[in-house]
Amino acid sequence: MGIIEIEDLVFEYKKDEEDSVRAIDGVSIDIEAGSFTAIIGRNGSGKSTLAKNINALLLPDGGAVYVDGFDTRDEEGLWEVRQRAGMVFQNPDNQLVAAIVEDDVAFGPENLGIPSESIDERVRGALMAVDMYEYRKKAPHMLSGGQKQRVAIAGVVAMRPKCIVFDEPTAMLDPHGRSEVMEIMKRLHADGITVVLITHFMEEAADADRIIIMNEGRVEMDGPPAEVFRQADRIRALDLSVPIAVELAERLRRRGRDIPAGIIKMEEMVEYLCQ
Repeated sequence: MGIIEIEDLVFEYKKDEEDSVRAIDGVSIDIEAGSFTAIIGRNGSGKSTLAKNINALLLPDGGAVYVDGFDTRDEEGLWEVRQRAGMVFQNPDNQLVAAIVEDDVAFGPENLGIPSESIDERVRGALMAVDMYEYRKKAPHMLSGGQKQRVAIAGVVAMRPKCIVFDEPTAMLDPHGRSEVMEIMKRLHADGITVVLITHFMEEAADADRIIIMNEGRVEMDGPPAEVFRQADRIRALDLSVPIAVELAERLRRRGRDIPAGIIKMEEMVEYLCQ
């Protein structure tokens, strides 16, 4: 049984009373506890809509979504769903609500009714987990984009979720900020948190255990990164790119080099070429 179970999910955006657009069309996915799943797809493929259905920000028009056994359609279980499946969005400025970093991180646990002495412990642990404890007395607007996103992640971590859904968390960050956030994400995964990453950066997707490619509201491809990126031409036909290491491997093969198909990261390529 997965921590997230999506069964024949259908979701439609209503244009008006008579017209609608189907963003998710019969999707079924099980996500195992402790896994790292990347969901990719071009704009309009349904990946962010899928993420919001996991966190119950959107509710199914058909089918069902279960988070740790709780049905997202059940209003009485809404807080249980959101406590178990936290969410980090693209723009960190839209997630920060307090004037001081530690107050912002405390906001979620306070809304859960956690005792104040436990909140202090949670805030400290969450900020240390994202390497932001020394900034606890700072104003969020004084931080860099990457630092703001790490504070936003700390706010979710402080609620002690079993799963965190990251909806393009690095899209508005520079390369350094993206690297910082990805390292935090991998660290949280190593600590046992289930990670679901919505991204359009293929190098980020390559760090996952599993890649799901969405296209026109359906699952187009699903499998381990090496297996998915081995089908580079099929991915390009979906108007998507592949990791730089995959592109380089293809060029080297055309020049006669015998490059293993499983190489999808630049560090793997460098290690292989230096043998």
